Amino acid sequence: MIQVVLPTNLQILAGVGRVLQLDVSGQVTQRSVLDALEASHPALLGTVRDQVSKKRRPMVRFFACEEDLSDESPDAPLPDEVATGKEPFLIIGAIAGG
Repeated sequence: MIQVVLPTNLQILAGVGRVLQLDVSGQVTQRSVLDALEASHPALLGTVRDQVSKKRRPMVRFFACEEDLSDESPDAPLPDEVATGKEPFLIIGAIAGG
């Protein structure tokens, strides 16, 4: 089971708590985790990534094992700690301003 931590706005939209447990089949990548997230919580379709292109939304960041994985390939394997459920995959809403 993969642990996914959601920001408050996505928790409210999906009607879930802060940490979700997802069953991801095959290789654990950003794409496979987000596919499983959207399949189990359809209200999140189009919020984390574009529905058509599947590209990450500009104000959304991905972290795991204290590393920013936002610009990594969506098909790159996530760290083993995430794949085994020891560490969470964090979805963070970026903050902008001046």
